[in-house]
Amino acid sequence: MKTSISIGAYGRRDIKDVMEFVIEAERVGVDHAWSAEAWGTDAVTTLAYLAARTSRIKLGTGIMQISARVPAMTAMTALSLNRLCDGRFILGLGVSGPQVVEGLQGVPYKAPLTRLKENVEIIRMACRGEKVIYDGKYHVLPRPGGEGKAIKLEHAPADIPIFLATLGPKALEYTGAAADGWLGTSFSPDHAEAHLSYIRKGAESAGRSLDDIELHAACAIDIGEDVETLIESRRPGVAFQMGGMGSATTNFYNDAFKRAGYSEAASEIQRLWVAGRRDEARKIVPDEMITQFGAIGTPDMIRDRFKIYKQAGIESLSLRFDNALSTKAKIAMLEQVMDLLKDVD
Repeated sequence: MKTSISIGAYGRRDIKDVMEFVIEAERVGVDHAWSAEAWGTDAVTTLAYLAARTSRIKLGTGIMQISARVPAMTAMTALSLNRLCDGRFILGLGVSGPQVVEGLQGVPYKAPLTRLKENVEIIRMACRGEKVIYDGKYHVLPRPGGEGKAIKLEHAPADIPIFLATLGPKALEYTGAAADGWLGTSFSPDHAEAHLSYIRKGAESAGRSLDDIELHAACAIDIGEDVETLIESRRPGVAFQMGGMGSATTNFYNDAFKRAGYSEAASEIQRLWVAGRRDEARKIVPDEMITQFGAIGTPDMIRDRFKIYKQAGIESLSLRFDNALSTKAKIAMLEQVMDLLKDVD
């Protein structure tokens, strides 16, 4: 199996430690590094720096938020990064959520899937070296009635893979129909069809198959003998996903857990969180909402979980380590993970 790590949150950590982690990840054989973008770090700056500090690991945005940039600028940025890292760049895109889009970016969170489709089409047009002429519902280029003209980007054409971070059924179908890869979150290999059935449906509608989409799935990692303590440490993060990663009416993470069979628990955790009863929300997170959405436990348990991910069709594990760990501890655990994966292949 391929592996990846996520880069982000260095606003709360020493940026040099974060960079060291990526460089060490390349050394031990990790395949991809994805730069996070929420309301802290941006997805671009880190990769530009890493392009000069690495030579093999693929560098991807995980993800660029489509509402934070116009599509042409996203294409220009992707082409620039791709040249900086000698063709190792992957463009990961996502729609984010209404709290960030409307609260921080000041853009209406309206028809996010349509906007995503238009972004992908414009970006691909620009990357092919064509003049950017587009007539969509939300993007019309050149802008009518003004002095703009159709412009071709001053870059050599490049075939940059586009991966989509999607969670809702219709967005997953679009991923299957149009994307080169999927950046999956809130995914359990024990309930893989909660996501993959929609990607498969979209792929088949476009004359493709699931094999045409590179499937990456986030996998929370914690290795140790005291399994109960490891599970307990993950409970707050799951509660935050269910209650805080979206509004009371729009939370794609919560919906994904519901489709996996945790509707009652996900709804109750969200209700308590939104009501400000966050300690109660954390306490009622079932163990299964932790253990079935990652690889937590002893080395033997971790190895078995990796095999289940592979059997579910996941090609690359996006390894998510506890942010409370020191960089040294993360590197040590990463080395242990890479050894365990040798037995999976």
